[in-house]
Amino acid sequence: MGYEIERKFLVKDERYKEQAFASSRICQGYICSGHGRTVRVRIRDARGYLTIKGPSTNGGLSRYEFEKEITLDEAEHLMQLCEPGLIDKTRYLVKSGQHTFEVDEFYGENEGLVIAEVELNSEDEPYEKPDFIGKEVTGDKRYYNAHLRLNPFTRWERK
Repeated sequence: MGYEIERKFLVKDERYKEQAFASSRICQGYICSGHGRTVRVRIRDARGYLTIKGPSTNGGLSRYEFEKEITLDEAEHLMQLCEPGLIDKTRYLVKSGQHTFEVDEFYGENEGLVIAEVELNSEDEPYEKPDFIGKEVTGDKRYYNAHLRLNPFTRWERK
């Protein structure tokens, strides 16, 4: 718990699936979100989590995060309190150098969107990008899960 520091990227192709050492299905909802703060309920495979995040700082690179594991039953009940719009995705874990990239493939109204994140210990910590990493979108609020539930990827205007 404390501050999370992460960089976020678009993914160019599906090579992450071949390189992944694990994957899990995630469904999450938001009890409340606004002013950069969120209270999230997540079911990851058969485990529940309650997460509170503060506003982003340093151009979206870091933010306060508190996470607590809760029972699956508690998570299922809390999902009933969530604001409209659930996030459904598969998370793939890919090792690259000393880091693990979390690659999220979205479903439903966010179908077609694939984002990779890497957590760092400091904002200037070096890391090795896997070959499937594309454009960096750190700090771009459109790619925050809380935003995607209200403004799904399939509704974005393509230019």
